[in-house]
Amino acid sequence: MYCSIDILEDPVIKNVIVLQTVLQEVRNRSAPVYKRIRDVIQNPEKHFYSFTNEHHRETYIEQGRGESSNDRNDRAIRVAVKWYNEHLKKIEDEEKIQVIFLTNDRTNKEKALEEGITAYTCEEYIKSLTANPDLVDRLACVSDEGKEIESGKIIFPEHIPLSKLQQGIKSGIYLQGTYRASRDNYLEATVWVHGDAEENKEIIIQGLKHLNRAVHEDIVAVELLAKDEWVAPSSVVLQDDGQNEDDIENEEEKENILKTSVNKDMLRPTGKVVGIIKRNWRPFCGMLSKSQIKEARRHLFTPADRRIPRIRIETRQADTLEGQRIIVAIDGWPRNSRYPNGHFVKSLGSAGDKETETEVLLLEHDVPHQPFSQAVLSFLPKMPWSITEQDMKYREDLRHLYVCSVDPPGCTDIDDALHCREYIKNLEIKIHTYKLLSSNLCSLRSNVDRLAFSCIWEMNHKAEILKTRFTKSIINSKASLTYAEAQMRIDSATMNDDITTSLRGLNKLAKILKKRRIDNGALTLSSPEVRFHMDSETHDPIDLQTKELKETNSMVEEFMLLANVSVAQKIYEEFPEFALLRKHPAPPPSNYDILVKAAKSKNLEIKTDSAKALAESLDKAGSPTFPYLNTLLRILATRCMMQAVYFCSGMDNDFHHYGLASPIYTHFTSPIRRYADIIVHRLLAVAIGADSTYPELTDKHKLADMCKNLNYRHKMAQYAQRASVAFHTQLFFKNKGVVNEDAYILFVRKNAVVVLIPKYGLEGTVFFEEKGKPTLRLDYNNEVPSLTVEDTTLHVFDKVKVNIMLDASNIQHQKIRMVLVEPKVSYKKKKMI
Repeated sequence: MYCSIDILEDPVIKNVIVLQTVLQEVRNRSAPVYKRIRDVIQNPEKHFYSFTNEHHRETYIEQGRGESSNDRNDRAIRVAVKWYNEHLKKIEDEEKIQVIFLTNDRTNKEKALEEGITAYTCEEYIKSLTANPDLVDRLACVSDEGKEIESGKIIFPEHIPLSKLQQGIKSGIYLQGTYRASRDNYLEATVWVHGDAEENKEIIIQGLKHLNRAVHEDIVAVELLAKDEWVAPSSVVLQDDGQNEDDIENEEEKENILKTSVNKDMLRPTGKVVGIIKRNWRPFCGMLSKSQIKEARRHLFTPADRRIPRIRIETRQADTLEGQRIIVAIDGWPRNSRYPNGHFVKSLGSAGDKETETEVLLLEHDVPHQPFSQAVLSFLPKMPWSITEQDMKYREDLRHLYVCSVDPPGCTDIDDALHCREYIKNLEIKIHTYKLLSSNLCSLRSNVDRLAFSCIWEMNHKAEILKTRFTKSIINSKASLTYAEAQMRIDSATMNDDITTSLRGLNKLAKILKKRRIDNGALTLSSPEVRFHMDSETHDPIDLQTKELKETNSMVEEFMLLANVSVAQKIYEEFPEFALLRKHPAPPPSNYDILVKAAKSKNLEIKTDSAKALAESLDKAGSPTFPYLNTLLRILATRCMMQAVYFCSGMDNDFHHYGLASPIYTHFTSPIRRYADIIVHRLLAVAIGADSTYPELTDKHKLADMCKNLNYRHKMAQYAQRASVAFHTQLFFKNKGVVNEDAYILFVRKNAVVVLIPKYGLEGTVFFEEKGKPTLRLDYNNEVPSLTVEDTTLHVFDKVKVNIMLDASNIQHQKIRMVLVEPKVSYKKKKMI
């Protein structure tokens, strides 16, 4: 079953009984596959049923003396099949039902046949379904454990068995870590070693035999090489684009290129993969690289993610699948095969199609996007929904207040609203976030009653908090404004209504709060954000520009930050062991090297010994003749930062948020798009006596696991967002031809420069080494930093002109190509590369 899940999910396969013994084994081996089989069982159209044979009197068996657990389970399966066969014989029916036992364990199949059970391997059964020949393509490529095909040259060393690996890790002979393949060099990877030891935290793996069949994100065991065999990270870009899967001599030539390009000053701990502790295989999106042999069934699949090796599959549908985005699963990787074996799962659609490419980026970044099940939707209140007397009992009625929301244009999920009013001699400020129901029921739209969770401060006119309280509430927003509309109200000389007065009060306090934060060392960084204007009919991007920030953006941000800090203090005070908080670690000093060097090249000093020193030196760093320089420095400073993470207060002692210069922080204000905020809402509700707790909420170990998942989901969502921006940028430039724009150099590489185009907020790489083009003389200076191309020297922050165009030569990896126009590089006649 573990190997046949793609077949079992097909609509053709129905009327299946899954034994409890089998389900337990699948659960132990793979949680994702277990979930998939449970989903199939719950689908009423499939007629799949689970049978608890381990709890049935006539099918339960004891493990025999000397019998292995695996043999006992195999016997339990056969006993259950025989019993069910006998059970069906008692039913008086003209149509006799035959039970077919499917197993990929050949020994178990042979024993079943000896006992008179009708048994097939999955492959035998599927090939017998002549009306559905396409199912054959979806068969997993299964070989008996430990009995790899002996024919063919052995390419890879044998993997050490798991029991010996665990002993070796315990004794320190091997190191355990997560395998991270390189995007730019398929013959190189890094293993991030687990544990707290600072030494050998990151190990380089180079060469096909040393990579030894590990796949990106596998948990592997590594043996360190002798110090005289250590290497440096390669600066060579190597893509696996060959068609001949058996061309090992070519691989050896490429490995020699790695050795000749070693920088002796940058040697790092180097090792080799000796075994796999846990595979992290998943279904991969990509395209078929059709074999050049006529009518061949064996083809190579090229994944969209360059870190994943090509996969060998067998299919009869090559002509149909060519040019399609397809999904393929890995089944195994024998020692004598250059590539892993796999099988076709399904087609997603034509490559380049907008819906297909969106599906690919969601799948590749593990973003769940299936519709909610009926079981989940059943928890929504019945429509039409309205606030009841029961709701009123436990909530404060704030519907009389002139609350408003301020959001980007087109925002439908309004998750916070604000209000400010004079309160005796002071000011009362309220931030309201909604109670989560659904986008229609909880979005804080104007002129409708909504359930909310309110954070209320009493402040003086110096924005000093005198009192804080939290309450479940009912609000009625009086206006849903965009940032521009709110700004227009604040600046207007004629508008003095309650909403405008409230906005002016909020804006005045926000300026004081922001200055205080910055004085405490909070960073104001920069990151170019793009905004697409879409065609209303085709939904293709018709314009691309950077987002314009107004004073009201900052106003909303200040009160959101203050609410998050206030809530963090409250839940930690109430639950010191299991508050869900968010921290931002300080970057190691080496992270700032590129920023410091870049500033130095413009005769500016950036101090990095504290967040306050960095903030102050960034404020001073500027040039009257080059106003965009400060923005560029702040963009570079952003790249130096660490990732902020969620954590459980009882499992950590460093709470500090470096970027905000805050001793404590959490997320409370956006429960419509962040699950962390929902947990924080629940904790806060318990803290103020508005709700009761439940066991998982007060278990710090479970909360820590949840934080780990939240961090992973947050990271993958960020990557998916970037991939979506890249794809829509490609669509925008698709019909533009060649576009000429001003750009600034952000980074200098050995054979390229990375540029930023302010008009579009777009980043790209200008390469100076390309196939079929003259070889240029390149001189890279890491200290300045600069790159001299022939007689032209390029520095970080130089203003240049580039041509932008879409390179669609590789349909799977289309990209924006940039070419330097000014300063003009003079190509001299040299040999071609």
